[in-house]
Amino acid sequence: EAMKMENEIRAHRGGTVAQLSVTVGDAVSSGQVICLVLPE
Repeated sequence: EAMKMENEIRAHRGGTVAQLSVTVGDAVSSGQVICLVLPE
């Protein structure tokens, strides 16, 4: 519980989030794919 953090994630280009690979509360690792963004 004490180690929970939230981080802002910014995209390098515009697009639409097509798929999320994680849900609220999931732990993620550095470099882990968390979503699929389709280009505009």
